[in-house]
Order: sequence, then C-alpha cells, then structure tokens
Amino acid sequence: MPQEFCSREEGAGMKLATINDGSRDGVLAVVNVELSHAVFVPAIARTMQSALDNWAMVEPHLKSVAAMLEAEQLPDAFPFDQKQAHSPLPRAYQWSEGSVYLAHLERCRRATNRDLPQSLYTEIGMYQGGSDGFFPPQAPIPVRDDSWDIDLEAGICVITDDVPMGVSVSDAAQHIKLVMLTNDVSLRRLQPQEMAKGLGVLQCKPASSFSPVAVSVDSLGDAWTGTMLARPVKSYINDVLLGEPEGHIDASFEFPQLIAHLAKTRNIAAGSIIGAGTVANRDESKGTSCILEKRALEILATGSPKTPFLKYGDRVRIECLDKDGLSLFGAIDQQVIAAE
Repeated sequence: MPQEFCSREEGAGMKLATINDGSRDGVLAVVNVELSHAVFVPAIARTMQSALDNWAMVEPHLKSVAAMLEAEQLPDAFPFDQKQAHSPLPRAYQWSEGSVYLAHLERCRRATNRDLPQSLYTEIGMYQGGSDGFFPPQAPIPVRDDSWDIDLEAGICVITDDVPMGVSVSDAAQHIKLVMLTNDVSLRRLQPQEMAKGLGVLQCKPASSFSPVAVSVDSLGDAWTGTMLARPVKSYINDVLLGEPEGHIDASFEFPQLIAHLAKTRNIAAGSIIGAGTVANRDESKGTSCILEKRALEILATGSPKTPFLKYGDRVRIECLDKDGLSLFGAIDQQVIAAE
C-alpha cells in the first residue's frame, strides 16, 4: 500500500461511489462529503467489490484518502458528477430485502380486505431478488410495457462484509460497512399471479437501482442510530413529493436482526446488499414511499384509488438529506422509458 495513504490520520468516515466506465463493475472512487469531488484509488482497490473482499485491510486507507480529499490535498481529484455514477455495486453476489415497516404492509392488505399474517409481527419476512445487474441511479428505467403498473419503492440498504453463519444479533451490527438508498422497482400488475404460485417474485421485480454513493456508518453521525438510518427518505414523482417517512421510526426490525435472520443457515458473502423494505411511518402525514401504498390509503379514505402508476416519461427522485440539507447519498433520479 502506498506510504502516502498509510501515513495519514484516519478520517471520520467516507463516501464511496462506482464510476461507470462501461465495464461490468466500474471503477471505485472516494467522494467528499459535499459530493462535489472524487478521486480514484486504484492502488487500494479498483472496484467496490474488491474493496469489500479485503475490507479490514483497505478500510483505513480509504478513510485516509477521504480525509485528504476533504482537506483538498489530492491534486488528482476531479469533479464528481452523479450522472456518471453507477449503483455502488453494479452487480452483487446477493440482494435480499426484508419487510420491516409493517404499516406499509397493513395498509396495502386492508385496502384489499386482507389481513397481514400474524407471523410477520414476530418473524422477519425476506425475499431474495435478482442481483446480476442493477441500473445506474440516474439512468432511465426501461420497461417493456407501461400497462404493467410500474411503481417505485424507496428503501434503505446496507452492504456487509463477510458474515459467519449463525451470527448473533448483537454481533451482526459490526458487519454493516456501508449504507445506501434503493429504488426497488415493482411491476404491480404482474405481482399477484407470481405471488400466488408461492415461489417468490421474479418477473414483477425488474432490476433495482441504488444511490450514487454508499456511506460508511461512522460518517453518518446522528443520522445513524447504530442499527438504522434516522433521517427522512424523500420520494418525488415528477417533482411532486410523494412522501418523507423517517427510516428509524416504526421499524419492527432493524438491520442487525435482518443480517442475523439471513445468516441463520448460511454464510453471507462480502458485498451482499440487505434492504429493509419500503419505508413507511404510521403517521399518514409523512406520505408514502410507493404508489401502491398511496393508492391503498386513497381506497381506505374514499373507496377508490386516485393516483396512477408510473407511465413512460414519468420521473422518480429519491433522496435523503442531513439536518443541514446536504444530500447524504446523492439522488436516485430516473425517468421511465420504453425498453428497446
């Protein structure tokens, strides 16, 4: 490892991005707090996955670079353009998502006269999604047919290092290395028939997108409780606010529990992404993080839904700001287009 990286004092944290260079995995970059500048770190790790594979060794060097970048001491730093960023992991060994915000599930079930299974109040529900490729956070969402009831789902995710099978909840938190946001797109019209088969979802869950940067927990300050993100996750459709529920409020389970649940019968490989599901608060004034839930609230209030699902040309924006109004992860900003 180059001496210039090792000799510096560690920074308080770091933000990491993957720059889309046309390759499958992109190029790892360290980004400053304001998301204005970045620097490549090929001497430390060329890709995000490479960094995660060797996290214990490379983390202090990445933090050192982050501190130098913040102090404007790196002449090879370049302006960071979120449009050039891929999802932090353009593909991942694993992408699994739980449903910890039960208010979301309760509303959607009540609107169709169904009860939520009681087991979900005491046992984590989780599915494994496709992870062989994700969309960049500011690239279009291509869909073959916009009559498939296209929906956004704003969520919070963590990326882990290697997690041993049978890890305890108390030990699981130390395996959370990075935090980011997701747009876990759903095709609602295709969902019922897939779920009825009892084998999980596949066609109704196209490729997800993740925020331009992934953030170490120690750089989040009081926006991180130690187990959950403690800031509103804001979702917009065509620049109109859909909702801004708080990540740490009304979460029936938290990330260490999700990790321990997934690791009950298997090891978890470094670079695994684990999500907490569609963010929702019981306070309806916070809005929603997906259209399906908003339509459910409309049905419960008036008997019929008013908000349409996404169509070609509609734009989605998902972002989380700190208490000073600074974007923590950058913005997921995507337009729905017809797939070629």
